[in-house]
Amino acid sequence: MRIDYGPGITGYGPGIEIAMTGDEVAAAIYAWLVAHGVHVSGPRTIRVNGELCESGYIYVDPSGFVISPEGRKFNGRGGYASSGLSNP
Repeated sequence: MRIDYGPGITGYGPGIEIAMTGDEVAAAIYAWLVAHGVHVSGPRTIRVNGELCESGYIYVDPSGFVISPEGRKFNGRGGYASSGLSNP
């Protein structure tokens, strides 16, 4: 998974991109199922729009923010959000 600022410029900021591999997308879908009480045991195939998913992409609007697994906070307006979190 890669988290970084988006390449686009809007009047409000670049936003944030989250890029995921196909395996990460499948794990996210499985986690969503478990969170909703659906438990699957055994081999499975997860398809997105009828195809095996090779990658995924999430765009977070400039009004939002993302906190990475390392605790780094990305402000959608660019730069770091002011918070109590340390930003390496």
